[in-house]
Amino acid sequence: MKIRSLIPLAGLVILSACGGNAKKQTNSDTGTMLSSNPFSAPSALPFQAADFTKIKTGDYKPAIEEGMKQQLSEIDKIAENAEAPTFENTFVALEKSGALLRRVNGVFGLVIQANFNPELQKVQEEVAPKLAAVSDAMFLNTKLFKRVETIYNNRAQLKLDQESNRLVEYYYQKFELAGAKLSDAEKDSLKLLNKEEATLMVKFSNQLSASAKAGAVVISDKAELAGMSDGAIASAAQDAKDAKMDGKWMLKLQNTTQQPALQSLSVRATRQKLFEASWNRAEKNDSNDTRAIISRIAQIRASKAKLIGFANFASLQLQDQMAKKPEAVENFLSKLVPAATAKAKSEAAEIQALIDKQKGGFKLEPWDWNFYSEQVRKAKFDIDENQVKPYFEVFNVLQNGVFYAANLMYGLTFKERKDIPVYQEDVRVFEVFDKDSSSIALFYCDYFKRDNKVGGAWMDNMVTQSKLLGTKPVIYNVCNFTKPAPGEPALISFDDVTTMFHEFGHGLHGIFASQQYPSLSGTATARDFVEFPSQFNEHWARDPQVFKHYATHYKTGEVMPQDLVEKIKKAATFNEGYALTEILAAADLDMQWHTIAPGQPLQDVDKFETEALQKTHLDLHEVPSRYRSSYFLHIWSNGYSAGYYAYLWTEMLDDDAFAWFQEHGGPTRENVQRFRDMILSRGNTQDLAKMYNDFRGHEPNIEPMLINRGLAPEKK
Repeated sequence: MKIRSLIPLAGLVILSACGGNAKKQTNSDTGTMLSSNPFSAPSALPFQAADFTKIKTGDYKPAIEEGMKQQLSEIDKIAENAEAPTFENTFVALEKSGALLRRVNGVFGLVIQANFNPELQKVQEEVAPKLAAVSDAMFLNTKLFKRVETIYNNRAQLKLDQESNRLVEYYYQKFELAGAKLSDAEKDSLKLLNKEEATLMVKFSNQLSASAKAGAVVISDKAELAGMSDGAIASAAQDAKDAKMDGKWMLKLQNTTQQPALQSLSVRATRQKLFEASWNRAEKNDSNDTRAIISRIAQIRASKAKLIGFANFASLQLQDQMAKKPEAVENFLSKLVPAATAKAKSEAAEIQALIDKQKGGFKLEPWDWNFYSEQVRKAKFDIDENQVKPYFEVFNVLQNGVFYAANLMYGLTFKERKDIPVYQEDVRVFEVFDKDSSSIALFYCDYFKRDNKVGGAWMDNMVTQSKLLGTKPVIYNVCNFTKPAPGEPALISFDDVTTMFHEFGHGLHGIFASQQYPSLSGTATARDFVEFPSQFNEHWARDPQVFKHYATHYKTGEVMPQDLVEKIKKAATFNEGYALTEILAAADLDMQWHTIAPGQPLQDVDKFETEALQKTHLDLHEVPSRYRSSYFLHIWSNGYSAGYYAYLWTEMLDDDAFAWFQEHGGPTRENVQRFRDMILSRGNTQDLAKMYNDFRGHEPNIEPMLINRGLAPEKK
């Protein structure tokens, strides 16, 4: 998942920050700003990487508050410029604005999600509405919009280069969709809605983190963990010990509905306890119950859409996406539902048959699926996850898989930089060198789960590439793999391996960025395009040459036996009915929440969710949504509102693009260079549908996706 967090403003990502008090003095770079504050000037480290030896919790708030002050002043200066509007004095000026805010938020955006603390969360809630106001001060500024509109209307006569012309169109649409054409009274109403929404989004995220932590299942009797590996049990014991529960075991919750341990736990009561802890984490009628918040957020978004002139929030949100309209999304999803649910039902029948054969005496429930489907998989393909994991040690996969593939395909090399400070001891930093040995980026990886880390996996920039600003990309990947007990290897599943390749695909999109303007750089694209490079990179995890290079036993170093490799290949589309149905259910929930008509009362969340899935025939009891509405972080706080469908839309793009490689000789240096030149290095510098069609030669075809999912017959 690629995260662009919270509030985009003037080519940067605006986030909240945290407290600290000190005496102020004048500084030529930052105005009235702490001279001792580490954000007062660009970092002296390579690539302007954050110096975490100098940054303290109390540094964020004064920096971001001064940054907001400077940003507002710069916006006013551009808007009030007495000179006639030009591309330079309007658009270039906007791109250069907010330097301090850009610096602090590049770092804060990382730590508030990957290494937060109560102080950071508290001030994040306090500052979020102020940041929304800064965004409104720009996009609802009548004089500034007049300048933008004047240049937009005359852009054909200006003979701008392609990227500059794209920037004009980008800003004009951003202003228009933000409400720039509204009356003053309407703008005032919109500002109030934006302020409330920003406050609730942050509150939701913080409540969700707290509910996941509180929802961890504590086990007192080791017998209840039967079926789990010794390493997983040791890790659960360590988690309990860290929580001052010596002698017990703790099963922490991941962000998704289903939990990894459900695959191996043989005690049905433990499985049910873990599943229900996950399912009900944010619905306990306590201080972390999110239902009232999300119902109000949905209502606010519908009201915003009406003000700006759209039938619903999804219609507003999709204007700058490839899909353009909710109807296009619904049509796309509807093509997948029949095949997915039919396959899921047949998979459920197989599992029920196994339960009956074993004289289980019960009907298949969601907490049973992964445990018994794993048994079906073993029986059908003679493959055991415990046989597979010893060949996937996380840092071996990184070095000899992810990095090796990047070298093989693109000629990249990586050098670990232990001299660059990190924000947490598990984090590693690598300098990235291009095929000509030039240094082009820094890459941070943070793979292990912590209580003070948001669930899921994501990529973002600490520093965004821009020729205008003279900056190179500083990229990070964050995941939530189970941390092994001290002295134990960090063994992961093949799904986790795929996640590593996925997030590094986002990384490549950022690393290869070659844009003039930060607003168009790298991964700053539409949601239903940004997941394309990441999902495309997953294919190289299965490439035979790459796979044999990293799939080596952590003890012996031996390459995975070919018979086991073949079993993995044969099992590749196993359980795909379930996997696709749970994602479709989540995507459908997202679209239905965001197509609520304005003026509707607050929704009963559970009733709304049930009826939504029934309406689209995705209400399979045994296949719950990947995210329940009450813990759907993507759509309520992480910028994927009316956009979760993008994971499936871009899967269509990536499978279709991979088909191009298969048709043209595979991953030759020439072919991957073409992909780099036409996709990975282009950022958002041209219409994304045209960008894809120019590479592929035609519009995307859904058939390769259905074949790859095992839902359509492969052509001979």
